[in-house]
Amino acid sequence: MSASLTKKILLVILVVSAILRVGWLPRGDTVSDEVFYGFRAVDLLDFDEADKQTTPLEWWDPAIPSWTKLSFHDHPPLVFLVQHVSIKLFGENNFALRLPSALLGIASIYLVFLLGSLLFSSGAGLISAGLLSVTVNHVYISRIGMQESYVIFFMLLASYFFIRAVRNHRSFIPAGIAIGFALLTKYNAFILFPLFGTYLLLYHRASFRLKSLWISIGVALLIFSPVIVYNLMLYRTVGHFDFQFSYVFGQNPAEWRDAPGKEIGSLADRIGDFVPRLISTNSWVFLVLVLVSLVYLRNNFVLLAFAYLLLLLSAIGPSFRFLTMLTPFFALSAGAFLEKKKYMLWLLIPVLLFEVAYSVNNQIRYYPVGPQPWFASRVRQENANWGYNALGDYFRKELAGKFPSATFRMRYAFIEKTQDAFIKKDEQRGYEPYQALIVLHGNFDLSAKLWVLERLKIYHGWPVIDFSTYQQYRKEQGADYYDRAGFKSYFVSSTNMVPEPEFVELVREFTPIPITNPKGDVVFNVYKK
Repeated sequence: MSASLTKKILLVILVVSAILRVGWLPRGDTVSDEVFYGFRAVDLLDFDEADKQTTPLEWWDPAIPSWTKLSFHDHPPLVFLVQHVSIKLFGENNFALRLPSALLGIASIYLVFLLGSLLFSSGAGLISAGLLSVTVNHVYISRIGMQESYVIFFMLLASYFFIRAVRNHRSFIPAGIAIGFALLTKYNAFILFPLFGTYLLLYHRASFRLKSLWISIGVALLIFSPVIVYNLMLYRTVGHFDFQFSYVFGQNPAEWRDAPGKEIGSLADRIGDFVPRLISTNSWVFLVLVLVSLVYLRNNFVLLAFAYLLLLLSAIGPSFRFLTMLTPFFALSAGAFLEKKKYMLWLLIPVLLFEVAYSVNNQIRYYPVGPQPWFASRVRQENANWGYNALGDYFRKELAGKFPSATFRMRYAFIEKTQDAFIKKDEQRGYEPYQALIVLHGNFDLSAKLWVLERLKIYHGWPVIDFSTYQQYRKEQGADYYDRAGFKSYFVSSTNMVPEPEFVELVREFTPIPITNPKGDVVFNVYKK
Protein backbone atom coordinates (compact mmCIF):
# COMPACT_ATOMS: atom_id res chain seq x y z
CA MET A 1 0.00 0.00 0.00
CA SER A 2 1.40 3.39 -1.00
CA ALA A 3 2.15 6.04 1.62
CA SER A 4 -0.38 8.38 -0.01
CA LEU A 5 -3.20 5.84 0.23
CA THR A 6 -2.24 5.02 3.81
CA LYS A 7 -2.54 8.69 4.77
CA LYS A 8 -5.94 9.00 3.10
CA ILE A 9 -7.32 5.93 4.85
CA LEU A 10 -5.91 7.10 8.17
CA LEU A 11 -7.55 10.50 7.70
CA VAL A 12 -10.92 8.83 7.11
CA ILE A 13 -10.44 6.74 10.26
CA LEU A 14 -9.65 9.83 12.33
CA VAL A 15 -12.63 11.74 10.96
CA VAL A 16 -14.98 8.85 11.80
CA SER A 17 -13.43 8.56 15.26
CA ALA A 18 -13.92 12.31 15.81
CA ILE A 19 -17.60 12.13 14.84
CA LEU A 20 -18.21 9.22 17.21
CA ARG A 21 -16.39 10.91 20.10
CA VAL A 22 -17.08 14.63 19.82
CA GLY A 23 -20.46 14.52 18.07
CA TRP A 24 -23.38 15.02 20.49
CA LEU A 25 -20.88 14.86 23.35
CA PRO A 26 -23.08 16.49 26.05
CA ARG A 27 -25.70 13.73 25.70
CA GLY A 28 -25.96 11.44 28.65
CA ASP A 29 -26.32 12.55 32.25
CA THR A 30 -23.39 12.87 34.61
CA VAL A 31 -24.18 9.78 36.68
CA SER A 32 -20.71 8.24 37.05
CA ASP A 33 -17.39 9.02 38.70
CA GLU A 34 -16.69 11.62 36.01
CA VAL A 35 -18.51 14.04 38.32
CA PHE A 36 -15.96 13.61 41.11
CA TYR A 37 -13.23 14.84 38.77
CA GLY A 38 -15.18 17.52 36.93
CA PHE A 39 -16.73 18.97 40.08
CA ARG A 40 -13.32 19.55 41.64
CA ALA A 41 -11.85 20.72 38.34
CA VAL A 42 -14.15 23.76 38.29
CA ASP A 43 -11.78 25.60 40.62
CA LEU A 44 -9.21 22.90 41.49
CA LEU A 45 -10.87 22.49 44.88
CA ASP A 46 -10.21 19.15 46.57
CA PHE A 47 -13.71 18.86 48.04
CA ASP A 48 -16.81 17.05 46.80
CA GLU A 49 -19.06 16.73 49.86
CA ALA A 50 -18.06 13.12 50.50
CA ASP A 51 -18.62 12.62 54.24
CA LYS A 52 -16.93 9.22 54.19
CA GLN A 53 -13.87 10.45 52.30
CA THR A 54 -12.88 13.81 53.71
CA THR A 55 -9.92 15.76 52.39
CA PRO A 56 -6.97 17.73 53.84
CA LEU A 57 -8.83 20.95 53.07
CA GLU A 58 -11.51 19.90 55.55
CA TRP A 59 -9.02 18.69 58.15
CA TRP A 60 -7.03 21.91 58.36
CA ASP A 61 -9.54 24.59 57.43
CA PRO A 62 -8.91 27.53 57.63
CA ALA A 63 -5.11 27.11 58.01
CA ILE A 64 -4.61 24.88 54.96
CA PRO A 65 -0.94 24.09 54.16
CA SER A 66 0.26 25.33 50.78
CA TRP A 67 1.61 21.90 49.78
CA THR A 68 -1.95 20.55 49.56
CA LYS A 69 -2.18 22.30 46.18
CA LEU A 70 0.40 19.90 44.69
CA SER A 71 -2.07 17.03 44.29
CA PHE A 72 -5.46 15.72 45.37
CA HIS A 73 -6.21 13.41 48.29
CA ASP A 74 -7.27 10.47 46.09
CA HIS A 75 -5.74 10.96 42.63
CA PRO A 76 -2.82 12.71 40.91
CA PRO A 77 -3.58 16.21 39.57
CA LEU A 78 -3.26 16.07 35.76
CA VAL A 79 -6.87 15.15 34.87
CA PHE A 80 -8.19 17.86 37.17
CA LEU A 81 -5.82 20.42 35.62
CA VAL A 82 -6.77 19.55 32.04
CA GLN A 83 -10.50 19.59 32.82
CA HIS A 84 -10.05 22.90 34.64
CA VAL A 85 -8.60 24.48 31.51
CA SER A 86 -11.43 23.03 29.40
CA ILE A 87 -14.06 24.35 31.82
CA LYS A 88 -12.45 27.79 31.83
CA LEU A 89 -12.62 27.83 28.03
CA PHE A 90 -16.08 26.32 27.47
CA GLY A 91 -17.96 26.77 30.73
CA GLU A 92 -19.31 24.47 33.43
CA ASN A 93 -21.09 21.97 31.23
CA ASN A 94 -20.93 18.38 30.03
CA PHE A 95 -19.11 19.34 26.83
CA ALA A 96 -16.21 20.96 28.67
CA LEU A 97 -16.06 18.13 31.20
CA ARG A 98 -15.76 15.47 28.49
CA LEU A 99 -13.94 17.21 25.63
CA PRO A 100 -10.38 16.35 26.79
CA SER A 101 -11.34 12.67 27.00
CA ALA A 102 -12.75 12.80 23.47
CA LEU A 103 -9.67 14.51 22.03
CA LEU A 104 -7.30 12.09 23.75
CA GLY A 105 -9.47 9.24 22.47
CA ILE A 106 -8.97 10.46 18.91
CA ALA A 107 -5.23 10.87 19.51
CA SER A 108 -5.12 7.30 20.83
CA ILE A 109 -6.44 6.06 17.48
CA TYR A 110 -3.45 7.66 15.78
CA LEU A 111 -1.07 6.19 18.36
CA VAL A 112 -2.47 2.70 17.75
CA PHE A 113 -1.73 3.19 14.06
CA LEU A 114 1.86 4.20 14.87
CA LEU A 115 2.33 1.39 17.37
CA GLY A 116 0.75 -1.20 15.09
CA SER A 117 2.95 -0.07 12.21
CA LEU A 118 6.02 -0.40 14.42
CA LEU A 119 5.11 -3.79 15.90
CA PHE A 120 3.61 -5.36 12.76
CA SER A 121 3.15 -3.35 9.55
CA SER A 122 1.45 -0.19 8.33
CA GLY A 123 -1.46 -2.31 7.10
CA ALA A 124 -1.92 -3.88 10.52
CA GLY A 125 -1.64 -0.42 12.07
CA LEU A 126 -4.42 0.90 9.84
CA ILE A 127 -6.73 -2.04 10.57
CA SER A 128 -6.07 -1.77 14.32
CA ALA A 129 -6.75 1.98 14.29
CA GLY A 130 -9.92 1.41 12.29
CA LEU A 131 -11.21 -1.17 14.74
CA LEU A 132 -10.38 0.95 17.78
CA SER A 133 -11.99 4.02 16.22
CA VAL A 134 -15.44 2.42 16.03
CA THR A 135 -15.64 -0.18 18.80
CA VAL A 136 -18.06 0.80 21.55
CA ASN A 137 -15.70 0.20 24.46
CA HIS A 138 -13.30 2.89 23.33
CA VAL A 139 -16.04 5.21 22.07
CA TYR A 140 -17.70 5.05 25.50
CA ILE A 141 -14.58 5.83 27.52
CA SER A 142 -13.77 8.72 25.15
CA ARG A 143 -17.22 10.25 25.71
CA ILE A 144 -17.04 10.40 29.49
CA GLY A 145 -14.88 12.59 31.70
CA MET A 146 -13.00 9.88 33.57
CA GLN A 147 -9.28 9.21 33.81
CA GLU A 148 -9.05 6.15 31.61
CA SER A 149 -9.04 7.97 28.28
CA TYR A 150 -6.03 9.94 29.56
CA VAL A 151 -4.36 6.78 30.89
CA ILE A 152 -4.84 4.94 27.59
CA PHE A 153 -3.37 7.84 25.63
CA PHE A 154 -0.22 8.13 27.75
CA MET A 155 0.14 4.34 27.98
CA LEU A 156 0.12 4.10 24.18
CA LEU A 157 2.40 7.11 23.82
CA ALA A 158 4.92 5.64 26.26
CA SER A 159 4.71 2.24 24.53
CA TYR A 160 5.32 3.78 21.11
CA PHE A 161 8.40 5.71 22.29
CA PHE A 162 9.66 2.67 24.18
CA ILE A 163 9.36 0.27 21.22
CA ARG A 164 10.86 2.89 18.91
CA ALA A 165 13.82 3.28 21.27
CA VAL A 166 14.38 -0.49 21.36
CA ARG A 167 13.85 -1.15 17.66
CA ASN A 168 15.52 1.92 16.16
CA HIS A 169 18.16 2.55 18.85
CA ARG A 170 16.60 5.85 19.84
CA SER A 171 16.70 7.57 23.23
CA PHE A 172 14.39 6.28 25.98
CA ILE A 173 13.87 9.78 27.38
CA PRO A 174 10.63 10.53 25.41
CA ALA A 175 9.20 7.31 26.86
CA GLY A 176 10.18 8.52 30.34
CA ILE A 177 8.39 11.82 29.75
CA ALA A 178 5.25 9.98 28.64
CA ILE A 179 5.43 7.68 31.69
CA GLY A 180 5.76 10.71 33.97
CA PHE A 181 2.58 12.25 32.60
CA ALA A 182 0.85 8.86 32.76
CA LEU A 183 1.68 8.70 36.48
CA LEU A 184 0.31 12.21 36.94
CA THR A 185 -2.91 10.90 35.41
CA LYS A 186 -3.53 7.76 37.47
CA TYR A 187 -1.48 5.43 39.63
CA ASN A 188 -2.47 2.44 37.48
CA ALA A 189 0.17 3.67 35.05
CA PHE A 190 2.86 2.23 37.34
CA ILE A 191 2.18 -1.03 35.48
CA LEU A 192 4.34 0.39 32.67
CA PHE A 193 7.52 -0.08 34.74
CA PRO A 194 7.27 -3.89 35.10
CA LEU A 195 5.93 -4.20 31.54
CA PHE A 196 8.86 -2.34 29.98
CA GLY A 197 11.38 -3.81 32.43
CA THR A 198 10.31 -7.39 31.74
CA TYR A 199 10.41 -6.83 27.99
CA LEU A 200 13.97 -5.49 28.21
CA LEU A 201 15.06 -8.25 30.58
CA LEU A 202 13.76 -10.99 28.28
CA TYR A 203 14.61 -9.59 24.86
CA HIS A 204 16.92 -6.54 25.06
CA ARG A 205 19.19 -6.84 28.09
CA ALA A 206 21.83 -4.66 26.45
CA SER A 207 19.49 -1.68 26.87
CA PHE A 208 20.15 -1.69 30.61
CA ARG A 209 23.63 -0.35 29.85
CA LEU A 210 22.23 2.71 28.07
CA LYS A 211 22.42 5.99 29.95
CA SER A 212 19.22 7.28 28.32
CA LEU A 213 17.22 4.43 29.90
CA TRP A 214 18.17 5.44 33.43
CA ILE A 215 17.77 9.12 32.65
CA SER A 216 14.25 8.37 31.38
CA ILE A 217 13.35 6.78 34.73
CA GLY A 218 14.66 9.87 36.51
CA VAL A 219 12.67 12.14 34.19
CA ALA A 220 9.49 10.15 34.86
CA LEU A 221 9.96 10.45 38.61
CA LEU A 222 10.81 14.14 38.30
CA ILE A 223 7.53 14.81 36.47
CA PHE A 224 5.75 12.78 39.15
CA SER A 225 7.58 14.60 41.96
CA PRO A 226 4.68 16.93 42.98
CA VAL A 227 2.71 13.84 44.01
CA ILE A 228 5.75 12.42 45.80
CA VAL A 229 6.19 15.65 47.78
CA TYR A 230 2.45 15.75 48.53
CA ASN A 231 2.55 12.22 49.96
CA LEU A 232 5.73 12.80 51.95
CA MET A 233 4.22 15.91 53.53
CA LEU A 234 0.97 14.08 54.20
CA TYR A 235 2.85 11.25 55.89
CA ARG A 236 4.93 13.67 57.91
CA THR A 237 1.84 15.56 59.06
CA VAL A 238 -0.76 12.84 59.70
CA GLY A 239 1.19 9.58 59.51
CA HIS A 240 -0.25 8.15 56.30
CA PHE A 241 -0.22 8.63 52.53
CA ASP A 242 -3.07 9.70 50.23
CA PHE A 243 -6.24 7.67 49.80
CA GLN A 244 -4.90 5.35 47.10
CA PHE A 245 -1.42 4.76 48.52
CA SER A 246 -2.73 4.33 52.06
CA TYR A 247 -5.04 1.60 50.75
CA VAL A 248 -2.21 -0.13 48.85
CA PHE A 249 0.06 -0.08 51.91
CA GLY A 250 -2.71 -1.16 54.29
CA GLN A 251 -2.46 1.93 56.49
CA ASN A 252 -6.23 2.18 57.15
CA PRO A 253 -6.21 5.80 58.44
CA ALA A 254 -8.99 6.96 60.75
CA GLU A 255 -10.11 9.58 58.20
CA TRP A 256 -10.88 6.90 55.62
CA ARG A 257 -12.22 3.93 57.59
CA ASP A 258 -14.79 3.59 54.82
CA ALA A 259 -13.20 3.23 51.39
CA PRO A 260 -15.84 3.90 48.70
CA GLY A 261 -14.87 2.29 45.41
CA LYS A 262 -12.73 -0.40 47.05
CA GLU A 263 -15.54 -2.94 47.44
CA ILE A 264 -14.17 -5.25 44.75
CA GLY A 265 -14.77 -8.63 46.36
CA SER A 266 -12.39 -11.54 46.66
CA LEU A 267 -9.94 -12.62 43.99
CA ALA A 268 -12.38 -15.34 42.98
CA ASP A 269 -15.13 -12.74 42.63
CA ARG A 270 -12.92 -10.57 40.44
CA ILE A 271 -11.94 -13.47 38.20
CA GLY A 272 -15.56 -14.55 37.95
CA ASP A 273 -16.67 -11.03 37.00
CA PHE A 274 -14.08 -10.64 34.23
CA VAL A 275 -15.77 -12.39 31.31
CA PRO A 276 -19.36 -11.20 32.04
CA ARG A 277 -18.19 -7.60 32.30
CA LEU A 278 -16.05 -7.93 29.19
CA ILE A 279 -19.15 -9.10 27.31
CA SER A 280 -21.18 -6.25 28.82
CA THR A 281 -18.76 -3.58 27.62
CA ASN A 282 -17.82 -4.77 24.13
CA SER A 283 -19.76 -5.87 21.10
CA TRP A 284 -19.90 -9.62 20.65
CA VAL A 285 -18.60 -9.26 17.09
CA PHE A 286 -15.46 -7.47 18.28
CA LEU A 287 -14.89 -9.99 21.08
CA VAL A 288 -15.20 -12.98 18.73
CA LEU A 289 -12.70 -11.41 16.34
CA VAL A 290 -10.30 -10.67 19.22
CA LEU A 291 -10.64 -14.17 20.63
CA VAL A 292 -9.73 -15.74 17.28
CA SER A 293 -6.84 -13.31 16.78
CA LEU A 294 -5.33 -14.12 20.18
CA VAL A 295 -4.82 -17.72 19.06
CA TYR A 296 -2.47 -16.46 16.34
CA LEU A 297 -0.84 -13.61 18.29
CA ARG A 298 2.92 -14.00 18.46
CA ASN A 299 4.09 -10.49 19.34
CA ASN A 300 5.98 -10.57 22.61
CA PHE A 301 5.29 -6.98 23.62
CA VAL A 302 1.51 -7.22 23.12
CA LEU A 303 1.42 -10.56 24.94
CA LEU A 304 3.30 -9.05 27.89
CA ALA A 305 0.96 -6.07 27.88
CA PHE A 306 -2.01 -8.43 28.17
CA ALA A 307 -0.30 -10.36 30.96
CA TYR A 308 0.42 -7.32 33.07
CA LEU A 309 -2.95 -5.66 32.43
CA LEU A 310 -4.71 -8.87 33.46
CA LEU A 311 -2.57 -8.96 36.59
CA LEU A 312 -3.55 -5.36 37.31
CA LEU A 313 -7.25 -6.09 36.76
CA SER A 314 -7.04 -9.05 39.13
CA ALA A 315 -5.81 -6.62 41.79
CA ILE A 316 -8.14 -3.65 41.21
CA GLY A 317 -11.18 -5.46 39.81
CA PRO A 318 -12.62 -5.62 36.27
CA SER A 319 -14.86 -2.56 36.45
CA PHE A 320 -16.22 -1.23 33.16
CA ARG A 321 -13.77 1.64 32.91
CA PHE A 322 -10.70 -0.41 33.91
CA LEU A 323 -11.42 -2.94 31.17
CA THR A 324 -11.00 -0.18 28.58
CA MET A 325 -7.21 -0.38 29.06
CA LEU A 326 -7.27 -3.74 27.29
CA THR A 327 -9.11 -2.46 24.22
CA PRO A 328 -6.19 -0.87 22.29
CA PHE A 329 -4.25 -4.14 22.60
CA PHE A 330 -7.33 -6.10 21.56
CA ALA A 331 -7.44 -3.91 18.44
CA LEU A 332 -3.73 -4.47 17.78
CA SER A 333 -4.16 -8.23 18.05
CA ALA A 334 -7.19 -8.23 15.73
CA GLY A 335 -5.49 -5.87 13.26
CA ALA A 336 -2.38 -8.04 13.05
CA PHE A 337 -4.52 -11.14 12.54
CA LEU A 338 -6.61 -9.68 9.71
CA GLU A 339 -3.57 -8.22 7.97
CA LYS A 340 -1.67 -11.51 8.17
CA LYS A 341 -4.61 -13.75 7.20
CA LYS A 342 -5.45 -11.81 4.08
CA TYR A 343 -8.16 -14.27 3.09
CA MET A 344 -10.00 -13.00 6.19
CA LEU A 345 -9.89 -9.35 5.13
CA TRP A 346 -13.35 -9.64 3.60
CA LEU A 347 -14.62 -9.61 7.21
CA LEU A 348 -13.25 -6.14 7.88
CA ILE A 349 -15.95 -4.04 6.18
CA PRO A 350 -18.96 -5.83 7.76
CA VAL A 351 -17.22 -5.79 11.16
CA LEU A 352 -16.51 -2.05 10.92
CA LEU A 353 -20.07 -1.31 9.80
CA PHE A 354 -21.50 -3.36 12.66
CA GLU A 355 -19.22 -1.64 15.17
CA VAL A 356 -20.26 1.81 13.94
CA ALA A 357 -23.94 0.87 14.24
CA TYR A 358 -23.35 -0.69 17.67
CA SER A 359 -21.52 2.40 18.96
CA VAL A 360 -24.14 4.80 17.59
CA ASN A 361 -26.92 2.72 19.15
CA ASN A 362 -25.22 2.64 22.54
CA GLN A 363 -23.53 6.03 22.77
CA ILE A 364 -25.11 8.50 20.33
CA ARG A 365 -28.77 7.50 20.59
CA TYR A 366 -30.46 8.57 23.80
CA TYR A 367 -31.66 5.02 24.39
CA PRO A 368 -30.32 1.88 22.66
CA VAL A 369 -32.71 -0.42 20.86
CA GLY A 370 -32.53 -4.21 20.79
CA PRO A 371 -31.60 -6.88 23.31
CA GLN A 372 -28.33 -7.14 25.24
CA PRO A 373 -25.65 -8.03 24.29
CA TRP A 374 -26.54 -8.50 20.63
CA PHE A 375 -27.47 -4.89 19.93
CA ALA A 376 -27.37 -3.06 23.27
CA SER A 377 -24.54 -2.65 25.76
CA ARG A 378 -24.49 -1.94 29.47
CA VAL A 379 -21.98 0.86 28.99
CA ARG A 380 -24.96 3.13 28.29
CA GLN A 381 -25.55 3.04 32.05
CA GLU A 382 -22.35 5.01 32.56
CA ASN A 383 -23.90 8.08 30.89
CA ALA A 384 -27.58 7.20 30.82
CA ASN A 385 -30.25 9.77 29.96
CA TRP A 386 -32.32 10.01 33.14
CA GLY A 387 -33.25 13.67 32.79
CA TYR A 388 -30.63 15.44 34.93
CA ASN A 389 -29.32 17.29 31.89
CA ALA A 390 -32.78 18.81 31.44
CA LEU A 391 -32.89 19.81 35.11
CA GLY A 392 -29.49 21.43 34.77
CA ASP A 393 -30.64 23.29 31.64
CA TYR A 394 -33.68 24.61 33.52
CA PHE A 395 -31.61 26.18 36.30
CA ARG A 396 -28.99 27.39 33.86
CA LYS A 397 -31.68 29.45 32.15
CA GLU A 398 -33.33 30.54 35.40
CA LEU A 399 -30.09 31.78 36.95
CA ALA A 400 -28.45 33.14 33.79
CA GLY A 401 -27.15 36.67 34.26
CA LYS A 402 -27.80 36.56 38.02
CA PHE A 403 -25.80 36.11 41.20
CA PRO A 404 -27.10 35.25 44.69
CA SER A 405 -27.91 38.31 46.77
CA ALA A 406 -28.14 36.08 49.85
CA THR A 407 -26.06 33.02 50.68
CA PHE A 408 -26.10 30.56 53.56
CA ARG A 409 -23.19 30.28 55.94
CA MET A 410 -21.00 27.32 54.97
CA ARG A 411 -19.23 24.83 57.19
CA TYR A 412 -15.76 25.62 55.82
CA ALA A 413 -13.99 28.92 55.28
CA PHE A 414 -12.38 27.70 52.03
CA ILE A 415 -15.85 27.20 50.51
CA GLU A 416 -17.00 30.67 51.54
CA LYS A 417 -13.81 32.11 50.06
CA THR A 418 -14.49 30.26 46.80
CA GLN A 419 -18.10 31.48 46.71
CA ASP A 420 -17.03 35.07 47.35
CA ALA A 421 -14.58 34.92 44.45
CA PHE A 422 -17.21 33.58 42.01
CA ILE A 423 -19.85 36.07 43.15
CA LYS A 424 -17.38 38.94 42.80
CA LYS A 425 -16.63 37.89 39.21
CA ASP A 426 -20.36 37.74 38.43
CA GLU A 427 -20.86 41.23 39.87
CA GLN A 428 -18.00 42.53 37.72
CA ARG A 429 -19.72 41.01 34.67
CA GLY A 430 -22.78 43.11 35.43
CA TYR A 431 -25.00 40.26 36.62
CA GLU A 432 -28.14 41.11 38.60
CA PRO A 433 -28.64 40.17 42.27
CA TYR A 434 -31.28 37.52 42.79
CA GLN A 435 -32.40 35.89 46.05
CA ALA A 436 -33.13 32.29 45.08
CA LEU A 437 -33.51 29.19 47.22
CA ILE A 438 -33.49 25.65 45.75
CA VAL A 439 -35.19 22.99 47.88
CA LEU A 440 -34.74 19.30 46.98
CA HIS A 441 -37.33 16.63 47.71
CA GLY A 442 -37.09 12.97 46.71
CA ASN A 443 -34.44 10.57 45.50
CA PHE A 444 -31.53 12.02 43.54
CA ASP A 445 -28.53 10.26 42.03
CA LEU A 446 -25.61 11.49 44.14
CA SER A 447 -23.25 12.05 41.22
CA ALA A 448 -25.79 13.91 39.09
CA LYS A 449 -26.95 15.95 42.08
CA LEU A 450 -23.36 17.00 42.81
CA TRP A 451 -22.74 18.24 39.26
CA VAL A 452 -26.18 19.70 38.43
CA LEU A 453 -27.19 21.23 41.79
CA GLU A 454 -24.52 21.11 44.50
CA ARG A 455 -22.06 22.79 42.11
CA LEU A 456 -24.37 25.82 42.13
CA LYS A 457 -24.08 25.96 45.92
CA ILE A 458 -20.40 25.19 46.51
CA TYR A 459 -18.98 27.41 43.78
CA HIS A 460 -21.61 30.03 43.04
CA GLY A 461 -23.21 30.46 46.46
CA TRP A 462 -26.79 29.63 45.47
CA PRO A 463 -28.61 28.25 48.54
CA VAL A 464 -29.44 24.57 47.89
CA ILE A 465 -30.99 22.57 50.75
CA ASP A 466 -33.07 19.43 51.17
CA PHE A 467 -36.71 19.52 52.22
CA SER A 468 -36.07 18.30 55.78
CA THR A 469 -33.66 21.19 56.38
CA TYR A 470 -36.20 23.59 54.89
CA GLN A 471 -38.87 22.34 57.29
CA GLN A 472 -36.52 22.48 60.26
CA TYR A 473 -35.83 26.18 59.68
CA ARG A 474 -39.56 26.84 59.37
CA LYS A 475 -40.16 25.16 62.73
CA GLU A 476 -37.39 27.13 64.40
CA GLN A 477 -37.89 30.54 62.73
CA GLY A 478 -41.59 30.51 61.84
CA ALA A 479 -43.59 29.16 58.88
CA ASP A 480 -43.13 32.40 56.96
CA TYR A 481 -39.38 32.62 57.57
CA TYR A 482 -38.31 32.25 53.94
CA ASP A 483 -40.99 34.65 52.73
CA ARG A 484 -39.88 37.24 55.28
CA ALA A 485 -36.28 36.76 54.19
CA GLY A 486 -37.30 37.55 50.61
CA PHE A 487 -36.38 34.24 48.97
CA LYS A 488 -37.75 33.16 45.58
CA SER A 489 -38.11 29.45 46.26
CA TYR A 490 -37.73 26.60 43.77
CA PHE A 491 -38.98 23.24 45.03
CA VAL A 492 -37.55 20.34 43.02
CA SER A 493 -39.34 17.02 43.47
CA SER A 494 -38.30 13.75 41.84
CA THR A 495 -41.15 11.65 40.48
CA ASN A 496 -39.61 8.32 41.47
CA MET A 497 -41.27 8.39 44.91
CA VAL A 498 -44.55 9.33 46.54
CA PRO A 499 -44.16 12.84 48.00
CA GLU A 500 -44.70 13.47 51.70
CA PRO A 501 -48.06 14.99 52.70
CA GLU A 502 -46.23 18.03 54.11
CA PHE A 503 -44.59 18.64 50.74
CA VAL A 504 -47.87 18.20 48.85
CA GLU A 505 -49.55 20.70 51.15
CA LEU A 506 -46.71 23.19 50.74
CA VAL A 507 -46.80 23.24 46.92
CA ARG A 508 -50.48 22.57 46.26
CA GLU A 509 -51.15 26.16 45.18
CA PHE A 510 -48.39 26.14 42.57
CA THR A 511 -48.47 24.72 39.06
CA PRO A 512 -45.62 22.23 38.57
CA ILE A 513 -43.08 22.87 35.84
CA PRO A 514 -42.37 19.42 34.36
CA ILE A 515 -38.78 18.40 33.64
CA THR A 516 -38.73 15.53 31.15
CA ASN A 517 -36.15 13.07 29.94
CA PRO A 518 -35.56 12.53 26.19
CA LYS A 519 -38.38 9.97 26.14
CA GLY A 520 -40.82 12.63 27.30
CA ASP A 521 -41.31 11.10 30.76
CA VAL A 522 -41.65 13.61 33.60
CA VAL A 523 -38.77 12.89 35.97
CA PHE A 524 -38.84 16.07 38.08
CA ASN A 525 -41.40 18.70 38.95
CA VAL A 526 -40.24 22.19 39.81
CA TYR A 527 -42.55 24.43 41.83
CA LYS A 528 -41.53 28.06 41.59
CA LYS A 529 -42.77 30.20 44.46
